[in-house]
Amino acid sequence: MPPPEAEIQAVAVFAALTDPTRRALLEELARAGPATVTDLARRLPISRQAVAKHLGLLAEAGLISAAEPTGRRHPYRLEPAPIRAAQVWLATLAHRWDDRLSALEDALDKEES
Repeated sequence: MPPPEAEIQAVAVFAALTDPTRRALLEELARAGPATVTDLARRLPISRQAVAKHLGLLAEAGLISAAEPTGRRHPYRLEPAPIRAAQVWLATLAHRWDDRLSALEDALDKEES
């Protein structure tokens, strides 16, 4: 069973990914690399303020971080670790279900015999 922190991280990732705008921002950062709030607002059909709000929520979930500023530019970049942690949590959960389904199948086979 994964540690409670893994589940907390997974829940934060899943909550952040529920919004299509946040998913679009992540896709844009994955496609084009680090970008500022202004860069992202130019590329997507949402305001600069909305981009900033969504980036804040993505940062809270650990999915992005602020890269080293260059002058007045403050780019954001993807952080893959939280996605990997959520994948591990899901894989563990799936494995537990597989084990339970196998045990059920074995029990049903024994009843039939």
